[in-house]
This record gives sequence, structure tokens and C-alpha cells, in this order.
Amino acid sequence: MKAPTDSPKPPTMPPMSSHRTRAILALILTMVLWGSAAVFMRTLALSLTPENSLAVRYVLLSVINVAGLLWLGTWRIPRADWPRFLVAGVIGMAGYNWFVNLGFELVPAGVGTLVTMVEPLMIAILAAMGLAANYLQVARLYVFENLSRLASQFGKIAMAWTGVMASLIALAYFTQTSVAFSRAFALGWFALGFGGLILVRLLLLIQIDRWRQQGRLAANVAVIGAGEMGRAFLKHLADVRTQEYRIVGVFDDRRDRLPETIEGHAVAGTVDDLIAYCRRNPIDEIVVALPWQASADLQDLIKKLKVVPVDVKLCPDYIGTYLPARGFHAIAGIPMLSVLERPLSGWSLVLKALEDRILAAILLVLLSPLLLAVAAAVRLDSPGPALFRQRRYGFANNEIVDYMFRTMYHHRAGEPSVPQATKDDPRVTRVGRFLRRSSLDEFPQLLNVLKGDMSLVGPRPHAVAHNEQYAKVIDDYLARHRVKPGMTGWAQVNGLRGETDTPEKMRRRVQFDLYYIDNWSLLFDLKILALTPIAILGKENAY
Repeated sequence: MKAPTDSPKPPTMPPMSSHRTRAILALILTMVLWGSAAVFMRTLALSLTPENSLAVRYVLLSVINVAGLLWLGTWRIPRADWPRFLVAGVIGMAGYNWFVNLGFELVPAGVGTLVTMVEPLMIAILAAMGLAANYLQVARLYVFENLSRLASQFGKIAMAWTGVMASLIALAYFTQTSVAFSRAFALGWFALGFGGLILVRLLLLIQIDRWRQQGRLAANVAVIGAGEMGRAFLKHLADVRTQEYRIVGVFDDRRDRLPETIEGHAVAGTVDDLIAYCRRNPIDEIVVALPWQASADLQDLIKKLKVVPVDVKLCPDYIGTYLPARGFHAIAGIPMLSVLERPLSGWSLVLKALEDRILAAILLVLLSPLLLAVAAAVRLDSPGPALFRQRRYGFANNEIVDYMFRTMYHHRAGEPSVPQATKDDPRVTRVGRFLRRSSLDEFPQLLNVLKGDMSLVGPRPHAVAHNEQYAKVIDDYLARHRVKPGMTGWAQVNGLRGETDTPEKMRRRVQFDLYYIDNWSLLFDLKILALTPIAILGKENAY
């Protein structure tokens, strides 16, 4: 059965052969070509006398411009777009030429024969291009989903570009060409390169948002299955109102027994019609929304769809039921959907442990005079020990002994009900009031970090009585204990510190804690540590 003539033809994004795509490719290639030509001219000019150098460079510049115009003509680009490529060529040529000239001005005199014969800067540029492409790929910075999130790209770009510079420094050291580059030039290159990467990503993000609003980046999706699963899938897409997908039609071999439309989308034909449709129209994904119980039918269908170069995805049976998807992992060859994973495992666990132990040891050494002074002030202010020990829940709901400076009168600090401290609480001493406002009372927890009971960053631990109280009224409260508790956390730097006198306040804190657990990274930890002093200075509800 042929696809009906009134089947919807999607408004597609311009194909790779369109003028727009050619224009973008030509723009990039123009800048690279003419920029490289500038490097070549600079190299050639070094071998000429000063009188002939300028003339030769102007002649070559004219030749390259003429050749560039002829080359652009082969791309069949509308004449209206030519001025932008001329500007791009000038920018590329000027940028490369300035970069090379800057490098030669900073190259010290009297370097070895190898440096005088081969321009080390050109080698460095080529090496940096190759290294940057690989490091950015490893950091998944070319994944389309990451291009639309500038905040998450920032840290990855910093790490990738730092890796590029470290590799270049190592390469220069082992090839004995490091004398060809001054420290000022290396630092300037690092700063300009990092700024350029951020600027390009920012401009790309703006353009991606513009294209997304225009609907030009929407993936063309065909749905196989006009039954209840297909209806539920289409209804879900309509409910979330996403602009990332465009349904081009619904296909089902039971075409004659189905209505004309499903959730506003036309039933366009059978699976064979879909295969023919894929050969004439751009399709990005095929979603198979059929019951998984009919495994033989699914296998036959998948085998039939192998002839089309399209991503095929199976829609799960549990549409409408939220299950966190962490990807599929095979057990004995059977694909399993992972819904929960350990937040920290493998090298992430090792990295987190090293971060905690090293930083905690450094902080203890640096802050030891301050800690001794605080301990003396606590002892002089009121009778009792300087340290207060309290049982709290730690990793995997195991009890730990938490160390803090004592901030309450000794005979009141150990009350069995453990009520939370309130404003103008009579149990709090004069020194204790200051320690609580400045969070200095929590610094002995560095000992807990060294022992391995706590981490520098993580969900804040609560007293046993509070833990048991809130676990009964807040969903997922105990999920906080999937990682070690921390001295500071994502909730605390977002203003959720101090008294939690209502379940809603604690619920908000738990939401931030769970977000941290699901999105942990070393950079995330460092960001929280950097924001903690600002949060301490600005907090008002710690008493």
C-alpha cells in the first residue's frame, strides 16, 4: 500500500547541500585558507630581504584573494553572501598574521638551529588544533545536548584547554623548543584561546536558541504503533510541549482498522510505507510504540527497519510512570534499564576521597592557630569541654560521632529531645552565638573528614532525632545518605542554612541535596567550596 498523497511532509531543516550549509562551510574554510596563507606569507617573507618582503607579500595577497573568489564561485553561493566571506577572509588573515607576528616578536634571539629553520609557532598552532579537537571530544563538548548548556561547558572547556596547554608545554620541553616561547606569550595564548572558545560557544548557543525557536533543529520523528502505547507517547509529547521533536506521521500495519488521526497526527500508512517514506524524506528517528510482549513481532520489525539509515528506538511500556533512566547495561547479554546507580564509584570515589583528605589536612594545618584560639575562648566563656560530640547519621544511614565546638552551656547541650537552636536561644553561650553565625563551630568536622566519616562537600548531617523525624514526613529524605555527609553543601550555598522549623524548609533542602548527589563532579565540589564563604557572610538564619 502506498503512502497517501496527503501524508504530511515535514518542514525540514535545510539539507547538507543547501545554500545555507554551503555558506557556513565556505565561511569556515575561507578563514582557515586565508589565515593559513597569511602564515605562509610570513614564513616566506623571513627568507627575503626587507626591501622585497613587503612587495612579495602584497603580490601573494592579491593572488590569494583572486583565487579565493574563484574558489567561492564553485560553491554556488548567492552573490549577496559574498561580502561576508571577504570580511571573514580579512579577519582570518589578519588574525593569523597578527598571531604569528606577535609570536616572532616575543621569540628571544639566539635560539638553536632547529628553531631558526622551522617556525616553532606554526608547529604549536597545528599541535594545539589537533590536541584541542581531541580534548574537547573527550570532554563531550561536541555532543549537541551539551552545546545548549553554557554553564556546564565552562568548566569542561577550562579543563580541556588546560590539558592542551599542559600537553604543549610537555611537547616543547621534550623537543627542546621551549626557549622559543616566552612566559608572557604562553600565558597570553592560554587566556586568548580560552576566551575565544567561550566566545564561540556563547555565539553558537545564541544561534542554537534562535534556530530552536524557529523549529529548524527539531528532529523529524516517525512513530510506529497507533495503539494505546502510541497514543500515550504522542499525548506525552503534547503535554511537555517540547520543540525538539516533530512528528511526521504515525505508521501501523493495521492501517485499515485505525482512525485517520491519532492525537492530532495522521496515520500515514504501514511500515513498508514508512520505509519508502524514509528514502524520499529526511527522518531522524523512528519510535516503535508497540507492546514488548510480542517479542517475535518486534524482532521482525527491527530486522525490516535495518534497511533505512535512521535511529530506531523502542518506546517503554511504562509511559506515564516516572522512572529515572540511567541507560542500559547488559547482564549475561540481556539489556537492563538502570534506574538507580551509586552516586560515586570507581575513579570518582577515589578522586572524592583524595580531594577530602588532602584539602582537609591542608586546612587543619593552616587553621590550627585559629582553632586553638576558638577552643580557648569556648573554655573561658563557660564551664565544660571545648568540643561537643553528637551522634548523627552518615553514609548508608550508619551512625557517626560528629565533632563541633561547643556553643551551648554544657548542662543544656545534651538534652535528650535535641530541639533545634532558635533565635535568642537561652542555651547558646555568648561565644557560641558568634561561632554559629560565622560557622566556626563546624570546623572540627575536619577531623571527621580525615577519619573518613564525612566529606568536605555533601548533604549536611542532622541529629539522629531530627533524622528520624523528617524521614517519616519527607519522601526521599533518607536518599541523602547515599553519599557521605559534608561540612558544606549545595543547599547551604543556596541560602538553606540554619533552622528548619517546617517540613517545607527541610523538603527544599533535601531537593538541593539530591540534585548535588545526581550531578556530582570535582568542579561542582570546588564551586561549592568557593561559594561557601560568600554564603556564610550573607546568611541571616544561623543562630
